Amino acid sequence: MSRRRCRPATMLAGLLVLALSAFLLPPTSVAGTATASTSHTSAVPLAELTVVSEQVAFGLQRPIAITGLPDGRMLIAEKNGTVRAYHPDTGLAAEPVLDLTARIDTSNNERGLLGITPAPNFARTGILYVAYTSLPAGALTLARVPIGAPERVQVLLTQEHAEYGNHNGGQVAFGRDGYLYWSLGDGGHANDPFKSGQNLGTLLGKIVRIDVNRTCGAKPYCVPSDNPFVRTRDARPEIWLYGLRNPWRFSVDPVDGSLWIGDVGQGLVEEINHIRPWQRGANLGWSCREGTPVFDPEQCRPGVRYTDPVFEYDHFNDNCSVTGGVVYRGFQTPEAWGTYVASDYCSTRVFAVRPKPDGGYESATIGNLPTQPTAIGTDVHGELYVLSDLPGWLNRVRFERVQPASGGGVANR
Repeated sequence: MSRRRCRPATMLAGLLVLALSAFLLPPTSVAGTATASTSHTSAVPLAELTVVSEQVAFGLQRPIAITGLPDGRMLIAEKNGTVRAYHPDTGLAAEPVLDLTARIDTSNNERGLLGITPAPNFARTGILYVAYTSLPAGALTLARVPIGAPERVQVLLTQEHAEYGNHNGGQVAFGRDGYLYWSLGDGGHANDPFKSGQNLGTLLGKIVRIDVNRTCGAKPYCVPSDNPFVRTRDARPEIWLYGLRNPWRFSVDPVDGSLWIGDVGQGLVEEINHIRPWQRGANLGWSCREGTPVFDPEQCRPGVRYTDPVFEYDHFNDNCSVTGGVVYRGFQTPEAWGTYVASDYCSTRVFAVRPKPDGGYESATIGNLPTQPTAIGTDVHGELYVLSDLPGWLNRVRFERVQPASGGGVANR
């Protein structure tokens, strides 16, 4: 999917959605193991890390989202609406474990089944939460469904998105607070045509946060009382963050509950944002700004505070569209613990970002992923996997130590 501005057809061909599970695993399963493994190992400079990938499955049909289950399986969402299961011991299952194709609008390169995450009590309930564009008009849809029972889908929340097929967002993930987070794009096309990013009256261009364990009135969910705009006139109370263009992939750090967001840019920069729980209500700038540069002065308001990205990169050198990733909390490479990794759909470069103890962030380019990375996720142990779009690949990713190159390739903010 093109997740970007309008491009020549040759550039659009094959560019999947990428219009924010890192696919949150139960915090204790990752954090507890990783903490024990890293208690005597310090993180090394990013310039001393590189990534290596190994193909473990192929034959997937436009895989676009991945999440881990407590039993060791990985669930892989395919754009057409099917969900496949992979286990490192048995490989990729031939038949889907869930088929939602009858509900999915795939009429555009960026429409389809977009996100998937298990309920925190999945081992007992078998409940999945999914995000997709629904028939007949491509409405952005958040729903829950028991695995293997597509007839029991329950739609929780929708947002109209009929005019343009791109910029759908689509990440779903549970936070450490037990609430469900969902990302939505700005409505599509280019230049924020509906001026959604700065408009609190729509869910477009936002990350929302809801309580799916309760119902409130006619709604099959509740709005947490500490959501930032609950008492703001004419604002949608579900909104957690705003000022986003197309947050195709975000993730929740299972250790501190912060959100790492890869927001797809228009034509100048791609950006990664790091938002702590206490920054609820942050305005990430679109479409006043694209990253840190001003994009549309008419959308800028005096006195408004915009939250800068912690990392941004330009569109030169074959870059085109950020694929947000995850914070490494596994145990196989304790030297990399706490490192956020993301990539770019076209260049496949791997960007590593890490908060510095004294404030600010360090960053580096630490290798490449296989072609067309659409999602980066983790298994139950916190180890990394990446999906590749049109090749239909699943690759396991690991870190290795290297001698830093001259200059280290490091850029600090």
